[in-house]
Amino acid sequence: MMDKNVIVSIKNVNKIYGGENHVVKDLNLDVYEGEFLTLLGSSGCGKTTTLRMIAGFEEITSGSITVEGEDIANKEPFERNVNTVFQSYALFPHMTIYDNVAYGLKMKKTSKEEIAKRVPEMLDLVQLGGFEKRYPSQLSGGQKQRVAIARALINRPRVLLLDEPLGALDLKLRKQMQLELKRLQRRLNITFIYVTHDQEEALSMSDRIAIMNNGVLEQVDVPEKIYEEPQTQFVATFIGETNIFEGCIESINGNNVGITLESGSVTAQTDRQFECGELVILSIRPERIRYSESPVEGFNLRGKIKEQVYVGSVLKTIIVLPNGHEVRLERLAGQKIPVSGDVYVYWAPSDIKVIHSDSNNIFKALDNIVLG
Repeated sequence: MMDKNVIVSIKNVNKIYGGENHVVKDLNLDVYEGEFLTLLGSSGCGKTTTLRMIAGFEEITSGSITVEGEDIANKEPFERNVNTVFQSYALFPHMTIYDNVAYGLKMKKTSKEEIAKRVPEMLDLVQLGGFEKRYPSQLSGGQKQRVAIARALINRPRVLLLDEPLGALDLKLRKQMQLELKRLQRRLNITFIYVTHDQEEALSMSDRIAIMNNGVLEQVDVPEKIYEEPQTQFVATFIGETNIFEGCIESINGNNVGITLESGSVTAQTDRQFECGELVILSIRPERIRYSESPVEGFNLRGKIKEQVYVGSVLKTIIVLPNGHEVRLERLAGQKIPVSGDVYVYWAPSDIKVIHSDSNNIFKALDNIVLG
């Protein structure tokens, strides 16, 4: 993405409601031409507010947003070269599908000949050719969403903003629409900025994911790195399942670090910089956890099998350590895992991610206060 042109640039943007509710905090983000970027986070994290500021439905408290290098702060929503698709479809119930899709062109006083040419082309693109004379009440949820997308795309925006557009659909239809949206985006090469709280949706559709938490941008990266190389504890726990340990760095030898946990000692490899005595968070995915019925060099984590759950193609196993900490392990169904007795938990040192702990910053601040 780095060799592509920046089409949307968000610089030091803040959004504050009522002087106290700081919803978006010093946000910096570049979106590239032809990119499918997803803003991902839980409810109230600021992702929809960010989208609405780009669209022009919310004013920026401070900072700037540019589209193709042009500051859009003083432009009305209809003057910006962006279009928005909402979860609610927002179709006109008294208009035919043809008139709904043509609405934006009519507002721009496009000729009837041009409208008559582009509307069928756009309906064919979203696989709704032949639906021109129907009304929204005669369509399914998925069809209505496609009409909403066609209506937004027919104006040929440089950027399409999508605010949880699939949230109201059932699971099967949502999966189908995810594939269709990605297909459309690649075919048209339009920049998509997509808002969702669905992790799987973000991982399967996006070129990059921007994870927000409490108004702050935690990490921006390709889906694989978001999952495999989380930079913060929030990202590690928000995306998929993971095992979290709290520990203290006891030794550092190049990229190899020895870490003491409450329930034992472990080793890890990391390219990040840490200090001996520093408090850290360890994150390792259930599919990366290994087990042995005898001790493993570099590890001292012994536990008991508590429970095994069969979920189709995957067998989930819970191992309880002496301090009560539960470790989750996943294997493909059919792979042999002991059902009882003691096991030793370990992993490949490169599989675990070592993350700076917020607790360490708190303790440093307290030390500064006490020591003055």
